[in-house]
Amino acid sequence: MAAPAKPADIPTTLQQTIRMTAPVHKQYRKLVAAPGEAYIPRYDLLGKVANSARTSTRRSLVYMGHFTDIHMIDSQTPARVDVMAGQDANMWAGVARPQETMQVNTLTQMTVAMNAAKESPVTGAAMAGAVTTGDNTDQISSKELQWYMGVLDGGTYTPNSGAAGEYQGVQKWANTFAYHPDDPSQDNYGWYGFPTIPGLLEKVVSQKVESPGLAVPWFTVFGNHDTLINGVIPADAGFHAYAIGDRKAAQWQALAGSYLRGMGTDASPFTQFTNRILTQWQRNSDMEQVTADGERKLYDQATFIAAHLGSPDKPGPVGHGFTQDNLDNVTTYWKADLSSNVRLFGLDTCNQVTGADGAVPQDQFDWLKEELGKARDEKKLAMVLSHHNSFTLENPAQPVFGGTPLVHAEEFIAMLQEFPNMVAWVNGHTHINTITAHKKPNGTGGFWEITSASCVDYPQQQQLIELVDNRDGTMSIFATTLDHASDATWKNGDFSVAGLASLSREMGANDWIANPAKMLGSPLDRNTELLLPAPFDLSGISDATLQKDQATAKARILAFDRSQPK
Repeated sequence: MAAPAKPADIPTTLQQTIRMTAPVHKQYRKLVAAPGEAYIPRYDLLGKVANSARTSTRRSLVYMGHFTDIHMIDSQTPARVDVMAGQDANMWAGVARPQETMQVNTLTQMTVAMNAAKESPVTGAAMAGAVTTGDNTDQISSKELQWYMGVLDGGTYTPNSGAAGEYQGVQKWANTFAYHPDDPSQDNYGWYGFPTIPGLLEKVVSQKVESPGLAVPWFTVFGNHDTLINGVIPADAGFHAYAIGDRKAAQWQALAGSYLRGMGTDASPFTQFTNRILTQWQRNSDMEQVTADGERKLYDQATFIAAHLGSPDKPGPVGHGFTQDNLDNVTTYWKADLSSNVRLFGLDTCNQVTGADGAVPQDQFDWLKEELGKARDEKKLAMVLSHHNSFTLENPAQPVFGGTPLVHAEEFIAMLQEFPNMVAWVNGHTHINTITAHKKPNGTGGFWEITSASCVDYPQQQQLIELVDNRDGTMSIFATTLDHASDATWKNGDFSVAGLASLSREMGANDWIANPAKMLGSPLDRNTELLLPAPFDLSGISDATLQKDQATAKARILAFDRSQPK
């Protein structure tokens, strides 16, 4: 443990990045391999340039993976509000992505990439675990929940619902807001140069995708898309029935008039009843007949937690952070030790009333403050996980009666700064690589906020995070961006699992509604060494303790490797 760190030779954006070709008006852009990006040290919290000798003295405290905003999508469910893009594509950004059928492929290839990064590119330390910080699903569909958990736990899945081998949805029906790969000439995507790929949808919904599952335990928290329809509105009884029914809106007027009346001014029971009767008896011309599927039923928070408690013990842990106590006491937050010296705190920052952005309920705020104090007294480094970040923690929505007081960003950050052992806040939501220093008001120190891009939108990157003791009174957090394991450039006709993941990334890069270029963030938000003063005397963490943790992590990964097909 006292020997100099030996970086592992693993595929990350340190070796190679993936970038768009030069823009040309109305031309679809391919992706190409580009040079890697070295780590950039950031001294925001340290207040001085670090000792260059740290590279020969550092030791790993813990190494982990970070997923966020997976957005597993059942693109054919009636509960998907994709048709609203026909009203205003910018206001309803993300409801109808061109690559939305291929998310099982993308997450599988990201799982492969995370397993390939099972040893640290900085110290060679074995990965202790992974976290996913919400928006695991897209439309609170039980089918999406099954796929997201199944890919991370391991298994074989056909990314289809409804009729076997048949795509039934907006990418086949007449409209201009969705991408029609068989013939995009009449839609907005054709105007932007999207290619004609005959048979793509049938290829996607007929394939079998085999995921190896993660080699390490993984933990999760709620995102707004794991809580509300499209992450913004609660589902009433009518919408629950609609999700498993045999009618799907083909135009936005049908969905808004029949099922989203609660968002408008005319929300009377009579109006809602009338519109549902019209829909049920097929008198609404903007509704299409589809194959009903009971596995599309919408889940609630208790069902989400119960599903995780029913997960296998490998890769584990059972519950993925949640415990039986969460179900018994109707709580949606948790704590768990990632290693002997690092404690995770998973929060639920989602607003149950309305709106995409979040806040910290007072009960969680009080609980976290108490638990951070306990972790400090136990000399445990603390990492807080949430879906929302400091830029999106300002939702004030409350129910008409009752409700818990809400804590917003400024007060939350000030509380976290009270605890020197609190070193990192890991989150997502904005789909943009962003790293923010939260410096203490009076002096050096504070904590780092690490926000990853999304697994669904370009650049479809996730992260590796490692806490390192520099053994000079400072510590570093290494953040490394990770591309999923598919080629930079899609080869025409490649409908393999990896090939379709490559095509998904390429389409995401061309989705002008998502503003893909900004999602990369700046170089200071990607491969970085984030320095800060040691929160306490880290020499109190013995080499023997770290060696024991490493032996456990290595044995787990070795057992996983041996279980894989040769």
